Parts: sequence; C-alpha cells; structure tokens
Amino acid sequence: MHKRTTQKMDKAGQMRTDNIYENADAIRGEITMEIEDLNTTRIQPPQQTVSDCVKIRNYRAAVVCLVLLCVLLLTAVIVLCFTFTQEISKNENLTNVRNQLILKNTNLTNERDQLILKNTNLTSERDQLILKNTNLTNERDQLILKSTNLTNERDQLLLKNTNLTNEREQLLLKNTNLTSERDQLILKNTNLTNQRDQLILKSTNLTNDRDQLILRSTNLTNERNQLLPKNTNLTSERDQLILKSTNLTNERNQLKQENNDLQRRLGKVDGWIYHQCSYYYISNETKNWYDNRRYCTERGADLIIINNLEEQEFVRNISGYVDVWIGLTNSNLEGRWKWVDNSTLTSGFWGYGKPYSYYEDCAVSYISWWHAYSCNSALKWICET
Repeated sequence: MHKRTTQKMDKAGQMRTDNIYENADAIRGEITMEIEDLNTTRIQPPQQTVSDCVKIRNYRAAVVCLVLLCVLLLTAVIVLCFTFTQEISKNENLTNVRNQLILKNTNLTNERDQLILKNTNLTSERDQLILKNTNLTNERDQLILKSTNLTNERDQLLLKNTNLTNEREQLLLKNTNLTSERDQLILKNTNLTNQRDQLILKSTNLTNDRDQLILRSTNLTNERNQLLPKNTNLTSERDQLILKSTNLTNERNQLKQENNDLQRRLGKVDGWIYHQCSYYYISNETKNWYDNRRYCTERGADLIIINNLEEQEFVRNISGYVDVWIGLTNSNLEGRWKWVDNSTLTSGFWGYGKPYSYYEDCAVSYISWWHAYSCNSALKWICET
C-alpha cells in the first residue's frame, strides 16, 4: 500500500511538472507575439490618428498586464518548483522511511523465524527432559524394588546362616559325644583284652577252672567280635561325620563369603552403611536424645553402642566434625552410665575432665572423644543394628 501511494505521488508530481512546462511555453509564445507587434508598431511612420493613440495606449496597458502576468506566472513557476522540490524531498524521505520499514520488517521476520526455531528447539528439549525424567523415575522405582528384594534375600540368608550355625553346633556336639563313646569302647575293649589275657594266664595256672575260663574266654571273644564290627561301624560313622562336618564347614565359609559379597554390593541402602557385620545410619537432621532413640527403635535398631577404638574411629569418619548422639546415658541413676542395651559402661573415650555436669545425662561423640550433654539438646544421631 505504501508503495502504491508513493507511485501515485510520483505520477502527480510528474503531471504537475509537465503542466508547468506547457504553461510556461504558452506564456513565452504570447509574450513573443506581443513584442513583435510592438516592434511593428514602432517601426510604422508617425501617421497616427487619435484612435491609433488609443490603440497604442491599450497595447501598452496590455503589455504591462502581460508583463505583470508573466511576473505572476514566473512567481507561480518558482513556487511550483519549490513545492515540487519539497515534494521530491518528501518523496525521498518517504522512500527512505519505506526502505527502513521494509528492512525493519525483514529483521522482525528473521527474528520471528529465529524465535519460532528457538521455541521448537525448547519444545524438543522439554519433551526430551520429560522423557528423561520418566525414565529416571522408572529406574528409581526399579532400584527401590531391587533394594527391597535384596533386603529380603539378606534376611533369608541371615536366617539360613543362623540355622546352619545351629546345625553345625549340634553336629559338633554329636561328633564330640560319638568320639567320647568311641574312646570309651576302645578303653573297654583294651580292658577286656587285658582281662582275656589274664584269664588265659589264669586258665593255664588253674586247671580246674579251665573249662569255666575257656567258656568265659569264648564269651569274651564273642563280645569282642561283636564289639569289633560295632567299633568298625562307629569308625565309619565317625569318618562320615568328619566328612559331613568338613562339607558343612566349607558350605558355611562359602555362604559367609557370599553374604559378605552381598553386603559389600549393598553398600549404602536408604542411608544405612554396612561396617563390620553391622548397619549404621547417620541422620541429616537434629533431634533430642529421646526422639533420636525412638527414631532408631521404630526401624528395628537403636542408638549406637561403641565397644572399641576401631568403632570409635569409624564413628569419627562418618560423623566428621559434628556432635552426634550415642546410646549412652545416666538418666536412671546419676553417675552410673549405661548403654541402651542396659549394659554398664566399663571403659570409654571421655574427654579430659568429662563427664562433670549434674544436668547433662546423655553422651555425644565429637571427633574422637565423648562429652555429656543435656538430653533435650537437638543434635544429629547414629543408629546401629
């Protein structure tokens, strides 16, 4: 539309210019004719009448009017030229404005295309992120399910390990009893053999009692023969029990190795850390001693009991440089510190001059030392199971 307006303005300006040039040519022709008439009149001889004088005056008046008219026409031409120049300048300005608008429109079109492309890319990235989030959620659910299955397998293995340990102890006890019986039978057999030898010697010396001794010796021989198969059977059973015990020991060691491998693979499950056949949990929040113990007992555990220096070093490593509650208190009887399993503290890792306060009835571990704190203080804690 702007282009059409500009074209119309160009055509109108061109028509005005053509009209100005045509009017100027016409006026120039009329002025030339009038000047020729005046020259002709001046050249004629001075034989003029009154009417001729009147005509001359009329001509002069006409010439003056024509001159004035020419001046007006020239002024009009100058005004029209000035107007035309302004129109041309205005037209050039409008052309520049149109070009700028076209350029700006082109830039805006390019920006729009870039924004559309960017929006398309962002939409694709959003869809990819949604898909990735869905995949991560599925993987998390699978890991939770796998963790639950591994926990159940761990419990089953622990139960099976306990049963095998009990069976092993029963077999060891039975093996010990059989060994004792075997030793007694061997001793008895040895005694009988000695008695037999004595009876043979006595039979040689006592001819009268020979028949009785022979009979008794025969009985003893029969008993011996009966004991020998029985002894052989016991020996075979003993060997079988030893073999079975060896197999059970190997199976126990293999199960223990598999259990340790499984526990190492478990690593950390739901924040629990496996260490030295126990699981430990260190909190990320702070509570008082009683709430902490309730938190542990609700999960089948209790506040940690530190039995040796190695376990104290382990607590230091997982707690860092913060105070953590441990399962030690003297709230029942002042000055008598007990663990949460009701066992009395025999030795510990108290800091210098600790404990000392009457109102500080619960213990915390800080780096490598213990301190007494008020049980209502909010600190982190460590559970153990």
